[in-house]
Amino acid sequence: MNIRQLKYFIAAAEELNIGRAAARLNVSQPPVTRQIQQLEEELKAQLFLRTPRGVELTQAGEIFLAEARNIVGLLDQAGGRVRRAAQGEEGRLDVAIFGSAIIGFIPRIVLEFKRLYPNVHVALRAMDKIQQVEGLRSRAIDLGFNRLMNPEEGLMIEEIARERLVAAVSSEGPLAGLGRATLAELAREPLILFPASRAFGFVDVVKDLFRSQRLKPEVAQVVGDAFTGLALAAAGFGVCLAPESMKSVSLRGVVFLEIDLDPAPTVDLSCVYRAGDVSPVLRNFLEVAREGGIRELGDLRRPS
Repeated sequence: MNIRQLKYFIAAAEELNIGRAAARLNVSQPPVTRQIQQLEEELKAQLFLRTPRGVELTQAGEIFLAEARNIVGLLDQAGGRVRRAAQGEEGRLDVAIFGSAIIGFIPRIVLEFKRLYPNVHVALRAMDKIQQVEGLRSRAIDLGFNRLMNPEEGLMIEEIARERLVAAVSSEGPLAGLGRATLAELAREPLILFPASRAFGFVDVVKDLFRSQRLKPEVAQVVGDAFTGLALAAAGFGVCLAPESMKSVSLRGVVFLEIDLDPAPTVDLSCVYRAGDVSPVLRNFLEVAREGGIRELGDLRRPS
């Protein structure tokens, strides 16, 4: 039994005439008759009764018509899914995310991707920088979002956006009413850094930023994530520098200040994925992320 036999049988059963079935299938009549005869021989059952006007289905033929339609429908469905998967329109993508970028850029990218490709399941996992590299090498994830990635053999690191840095301070502190503050003014307050990590990262960028201005503020705390850093700033423990997306966090007692420095200090957001990965789902996701990154960079160029 093959798919051609099933399609010829369905056409004949729906037309109840071999000649009309052949015309519908764009073939001559003998192949249709031959395929149906072979099908009847294989099934050891008569599917049609021949009549002066054409054919009629036997009881066995009526039962087989329902089954044949199901089989052809399933094959068509499978073919459609395979074609969608080949175009990156169906499948699964495991994405690693981290701390502060969860607030702004990444959710917008994921939601836009899900809008464009609703049949792709996106699984999000929280992983730090080292875990992301390990996850990519073990194929536990397909892509990671992170900042300040160092080159890694076998991995592609693609910057897709940049964010300004802002300073979070207590609404009760001496800097709260400034709106903007220089690094020298910020350096007079204890500094709260995040995230505590084994790898070079945002903590080192903030330290280097003050060092570039020959400033050495007192480091009061090094905490695990941006949310803890903001909470400590709100409580008056010091100043916390963070990406601008953290301004969307509604936390009582926090005021965000622009940093008065030209050019404005920024931090990157990059995608990291396996070099040579030909997944069409990954390709489509990267296109969405790049387009979102272009918009994000456009926002950065506009004056605040």
